[in-house]
Amino acid sequence: MPDRSPTTSEEPGSQPPISARSAVSIASAVRAGTVRAVDVTTDALDRIERLDRALSAFAEVWDERALECAREVDARIDAGEHLPLAGVPIGVKGRHGLRTAGPLLAAGCVPVGATSVPGPGTPWQTWGAGRYGRTVNPWRRDRTPGGSSAGSAAAVGAGLVPLATGNDGAGSVRIPAAWCGVVGLKVTNGRFPTTDPTGLMAPGVLTRRVADAAAYWGVMAGDTRPRTPEPAIPREPAAPTALWSPDLGFASPDPEVVAVAHAATVRLAEAGVVRLVDTEHPFRLEDPAPAWLALRSPEADPSPTAAVHIRAVNDRRLAALFDRTRLLLTPTAPTPPHGHEGPGDRYSTALTWAFNLSGHPAISIPAGFGPDGCPVGLHLVAAHGREASLLAVAEAAESVLGPWTPATCTRI
Repeated sequence: MPDRSPTTSEEPGSQPPISARSAVSIASAVRAGTVRAVDVTTDALDRIERLDRALSAFAEVWDERALECAREVDARIDAGEHLPLAGVPIGVKGRHGLRTAGPLLAAGCVPVGATSVPGPGTPWQTWGAGRYGRTVNPWRRDRTPGGSSAGSAAAVGAGLVPLATGNDGAGSVRIPAAWCGVVGLKVTNGRFPTTDPTGLMAPGVLTRRVADAAAYWGVMAGDTRPRTPEPAIPREPAAPTALWSPDLGFASPDPEVVAVAHAATVRLAEAGVVRLVDTEHPFRLEDPAPAWLALRSPEADPSPTAAVHIRAVNDRRLAALFDRTRLLLTPTAPTPPHGHEGPGDRYSTALTWAFNLSGHPAISIPAGFGPDGCPVGLHLVAAHGREASLLAVAEAAESVLGPWTPATCTRI
C-alpha cells in the first residue's frame, strides 16, 4: 500500500506532541489538568517555528499574545470555568481573522497566528501568500493548497494546529480542505453574522477530525458543553438517504477525481453510513457561474434576468431534492491541486459555489488519493440548518474512510 503521509512526518513509533493531537483531546487534557494551556501553546509555537519556513502557512505568528492568552485560559480553568475548547491552539484566517473568532476565544481557544490568504492583485484565489512566500501544499510542495483559506488548510494538514478558521464564499474552505486532505465545514449562509453584503460568504472551519469540526459548530451555535475525546454526535436512527452526482449536471470534473470520490461513496453505502437512492434521471443544476458573478463581480456584466432565473431554478431543484433525500454527495473540487503557476481557465469552484448561492451547509472530507498522490475530497451537502446531521454522517464516514492525514507532522 502506498505511503499516505504528507511531506511532514514524525519518526516511526513516536508519540504525537500534545499540540498535534485533536482539538477535543487537547481541551479534555487541559480541563483535566494533565497539561497546561501554556505548555500546549509553547509546543505549537515551537512547531510553527520549525516547520513554517517550508510551508509558509502563516502570515503572522503572535508568540507573546498567544502565551498571554494561554495563561488566561489556565487561570480560567483554575477558577473552575468549563471551557469546551480549553487551550486549543488555532490559526485564524487572515490578519483580521480575530474579528469573527470571539466565540472560539470565549470557549478557551488560543490564537497563535494569522494564516495566509491570496496576495493582492492576483486574478485567482487558489493560493496563499505567507511570511516566507507562497504557501505550499503539505502533500506536494509543487502544488497549491487551494484558497482562499490556503494557510488554514496547510497549517491543519501539516499538523501545526488542530483547528483553523476560514470563510467560504465560493468554496474557500471546502476546496483547500479537499486538496490538503483535511475536513472543511461551511455552515448555512446567514446562520452567523458576515461582512459580505452579497450574502455569499459563510464562516467555516478546517480540522483534521470531524469531531473537532463538531466542537467548533457547537461553540459557534451556542452549545458550550465541554466535549469528550469521543463526542456524542447525534446519529440518524437509520442510514440517511443520499444522492450521488459526479458533476451536478453541468461541471466537467476530471475522471480520476470522480473515480476516487465515487469509490468512497460506494464504501460508505456498503458500510451502511448512507443509503444511496436511484433516480430515473441524473440530478441537474443550472451552472451557477452567471448568478454568482452577477452578485460578486458586477463588471462581468452577466444578464441580471438570467442570473435571477438560474438562482430560482436551482433553489427549486434543491428544495425538491432535500424533500426526498437527506444528502447530496459530489466530488469537492473538479481537479487535483494545480501548480503554483495558476489554475488555468478551469474554475476549481465548479462543484461548490452553487451552495453559496443556495446557502446550504456543506462539508468536505478526505476521500482518498488521486494518481498524483494528492488528496481528493468528498463533498456532502445537507438541507438548510442541518449541520448536526451533516456532521454525524461525516463522523461515521470518517470511521470508514479513516482520517487520512496523520495528526503528527514534524519534519519536511
